[in-house]
Amino acid sequence: MATATLEEHEVAHHFDDLEQEFESHRLGMWLFIASEIMMFGGLIVGGLLLLILHPSAFAEARPHLDWRLGALNTFFLLTGGFTMARAAAFAQKGEQGKVQLHLVLSLLFGAGFLVVKTIEYKAKFHHGLLPGDAFHGEGFTSLHAATFFGYYFVSTGLHALHVIIGMGIMVWCLLVSRKVHFTRAYYTPVEFAGMYWALVDLVWVFLFPLLYLVG
Repeated sequence: MATATLEEHEVAHHFDDLEQEFESHRLGMWLFIASEIMMFGGLIVGGLLLLILHPSAFAEARPHLDWRLGALNTFFLLTGGFTMARAAAFAQKGEQGKVQLHLVLSLLFGAGFLVVKTIEYKAKFHHGLLPGDAFHGEGFTSLHAATFFGYYFVSTGLHALHVIIGMGIMVWCLLVSRKVHFTRAYYTPVEFAGMYWALVDLVWVFLFPLLYLVG
């Protein structure tokens, strides 16, 4: 669709102007991110407590996680974060085509993350490295090995859910970009998608060493 046929963003009727709408949305986004940080912060602190209380479980279980796959996923997420930042920068410049290209690239990196995570999960199911009563892995001496894998599935599963949500937001931004012309005055959807993906990146930066490297 040619840029000339795109419409300008229309300010919602309950806002006085575009600036007030933008600031209201930004405040709401920061409050949402703060609530997400508190949730994941509690989860990460819980993992650190498990590491302190049951170091032998981490020492035995960690070798069953492939750090190379974890590193590959780190690459996918951080690179996706970079392309999202570029999409927001191009949105401010009104370069619609480059915005769409970088959104698609970010989607591909997110999909790569999910593919790798699926491979990891499949291996855990195959070897019985499951949480709780479903655990039937062999060669473990620690009684808390199942606890480690319970934490692994809860933390990485919740994070993967956020990756999927982030990809959904990217798709929404692509749809918006086909109807509304982004400019320096209005690029809110892409900026907020980038903020959300930065949160996803931040959480993984803590989960990756905690699960794959420590112990």
